[in-house]
Amino acid sequence: MFAIETTGLAKSFRRKRVICDLDLHVGRGEIYGFVGKNGSGKSTTMKMLAGLMPPDAGEVRVLGRVMAPCEANPRMGTLIEAPGIYPNLSALDNMMVKALVLGVIDPRDACMDLLRAVGLDRAGKQRAKHFSMGMKQRLGVALALLGSPDILLLDEPMNGLDPEGVRDIRGLIVRLNRERGITVLISSHVLDQLERMCTVYGVIREGRMVAELTADEVEEACASCLVLRCAEQSRALAVLAEHCPAARLTALPGDAVRIEGDVAAEEVGRALMEEGVVVRDLHRTEGDREGFFVELMGGHDAEDAPAPPTGGGRRTGGE
Repeated sequence: MFAIETTGLAKSFRRKRVICDLDLHVGRGEIYGFVGKNGSGKSTTMKMLAGLMPPDAGEVRVLGRVMAPCEANPRMGTLIEAPGIYPNLSALDNMMVKALVLGVIDPRDACMDLLRAVGLDRAGKQRAKHFSMGMKQRLGVALALLGSPDILLLDEPMNGLDPEGVRDIRGLIVRLNRERGITVLISSHVLDQLERMCTVYGVIREGRMVAELTADEVEEACASCLVLRCAEQSRALAVLAEHCPAARLTALPGDAVRIEGDVAAEEVGRALMEEGVVVRDLHRTEGDREGFFVELMGGHDAEDAPAPPTGGGRRTGGE
């Protein structure tokens, strides 16, 4: 059973489709990095998951239960876009308001524990309207954690944080996941921060899910490899499969072939030349995670976009 699963999710604004048949699968206990360009539909998707916006079509399941449109699940904590805070209240008072609504046991102690965890325990009676953006983000994360949720939806939680704050929030997310088993769905433009904590990635492009990849699959996709371009892709694959049995071959868009494993460029070029396959380009590329994600998100020409690793498409099982 997945912690969060969507099937055929769709949403339009003013007749413009912004989410198109989106299938998303977040396994229990995962830290799922939701990656995409600005305007790709990340925040819209997360609002529908949180019950803040109804989908036009499709289904949302949370912990195996089908959610009605705009239904909030009490086992899910959310921070989407700007945190909802009362500007004239202090950090503690903001926390206490929500804690009392949720019926949290020993609310003051619970609120102070969370404020300490996000570094706001010394904010005192300062009103939230005087907080920096980073302080507001910290408070938003603390509010999302009230009530001990099983799932966290965090939309750009590191916006406005200084390097120390980013490290603190990242460490908090990892601890919550490892020590309490909290499932986290997090979107962020800071790819290097996601790489330090995510176990799975979902890449969205123009409202469609391009790929869902485990961290190991991303590591494999970004490993050093040979990239071949020729006019006869299918023939090149057949030749290399025969002459270089140790190589792992992947057909890419644009008549390209990805060659992984213990194989030299000279060996590949010689095998193709002997069989009369004309090579337009053959080079070794070093792993570039940022480039890999940017291309999946549509940052370069479509014909140059990498193919997801085998098994990195639709996920078929939960944990």
